[in-house]
Amino acid sequence: MGTRTRHIGLSLGADICWPICYEALFKKLDLKLDINGETVDFEVERVAIEPFDLRQPVKYDVVIDRLTHWYHTSREWIKKAILSDDLYVFNNPWSLQSMEKHTSYCAMMRLGFPVPDTWLIPPKSYEDRPDLEPTLQKYAKLFDLGEIGDNMGYPLFMKPYDGGAWVGVTAIHDRDKLRDAYEQSGTRVMHLQEGVQPFDVFVRCVGLGPQWRFVNYDPGAPLHDRYRMDRDYLSPQDEATLSQMTMVINAFFGWDFNSCEALRSNGVWRPIDFANACPDSQVTSLHYHFPWLIKANLRWSIFCAATDRSMHKNLSWQQFFDIADQDKPFADKLEDYAALAMKHFDAERFEEFCATHLSHLDEVAHEFFGSDVVLDAIRQKVESLYPAHEIDQFTELFWDRIQLWRAESAA
Repeated sequence: MGTRTRHIGLSLGADICWPICYEALFKKLDLKLDINGETVDFEVERVAIEPFDLRQPVKYDVVIDRLTHWYHTSREWIKKAILSDDLYVFNNPWSLQSMEKHTSYCAMMRLGFPVPDTWLIPPKSYEDRPDLEPTLQKYAKLFDLGEIGDNMGYPLFMKPYDGGAWVGVTAIHDRDKLRDAYEQSGTRVMHLQEGVQPFDVFVRCVGLGPQWRFVNYDPGAPLHDRYRMDRDYLSPQDEATLSQMTMVINAFFGWDFNSCEALRSNGVWRPIDFANACPDSQVTSLHYHFPWLIKANLRWSIFCAATDRSMHKNLSWQQFFDIADQDKPFADKLEDYAALAMKHFDAERFEEFCATHLSHLDEVAHEFFGSDVVLDAIRQKVESLYPAHEIDQFTELFWDRIQLWRAESAA
């Protein structure tokens, strides 16, 4: 019986804590898998940034990408590797590059998702271009921003159509605030979105392959407290709806790793932000939920590498639109969309693979997240973000929350 080595690359930017933990836990698993009569083992390494020949072969079978949403050299290397070498990457670089929040809103509205009413408004200012002035003089219509706001109703939110990390997001409660926010928006193209009122729960559902994690989210809290540690606060039906929404969005856009924010208002889940295809992966924000992320990342990357999972280079939207055009309730359509999503992620095969080859992961991870390696990874990340006088305090805080996870998961 021969041995084949599968290579997993980590395409990283400023990431510190999760790669340390991913690599160390991977090593502890000591994987040598029997796949169809062949022994499969693995090597993990960090991807370097360097010049490349467009015909140069790529050694990796899977790359976990945390960089190409903003760093173009790595993006173009990954595109080349997918096209020429059948590399599997999460996430799809073309989709990540082109599918901003505006596209995701329009697509999910088309599928019937209860997205809040959203308008796109022209920018307040423009960068000077040769054809700008004649274009605006001929075709740009004057509009009454206050009237748009009044018709939408308050509160509403102004936010960049392609933004992230809460940059440029403003809560609007009246005409004056709307006008002030618009005056300060500069050259950015902005959305106005209906505020969901009232709501009783705000959830960020993180999806990684056919895996998900429900987090009770508090956007008004300091960063280290936004991801709450609540458990068992959702009904089985709520969990089913949120997981289906998240998996459908991810499969639709070709994203293996994404997060979906939704508010529950009068019993209905209203998705408000779900183009987050490079989700927060740092222990300084995830803390209690950080071990789940590392384990989910390991499961999915190992599965993709070991099974030679094929990259979905093209997006298959028509099959979703065919369901959308049927005359039946959204809940029934969501079930059908979710079936497509689970097929896209090969969910049944994934579950069987994990049960057969990764059944020891939970036990190994439980021990690992009580180790000095994890404590040091936390400290390194805290040192990169916090002033010197707060390093001990926050290192201990995040460590204690992970130990709480260990105690509760063991119970």
